Amino acid sequence: MAIVVRLTGADDLSEIVEALLTAAEAKEPHAPELALRWRWLANDIGDALDALPQPRH
Repeated sequence: MAIVVRLTGADDLSEIVEALLTAAEAKEPHAPELALRWRWLANDIGDALDALPQPRH
C-alpha cells in the first residue's frame, strides 16, 4: 500500500514521526502490538526522510 501526503516541508513529516513515537510510548501498556506498529511506521518514514537528497542552500 502507498500513501501520498502533501506537506509544506520535511519538518512537518518529522513532527509526524515524533507524534507516532510519542503515541506509541503512551499506548505501549495497553496495546503493545499497536505501539509496535506505530514505531515501525515512524521508522519507515524516518528512513524515507533520510533517503531524500539534502537541500541546497
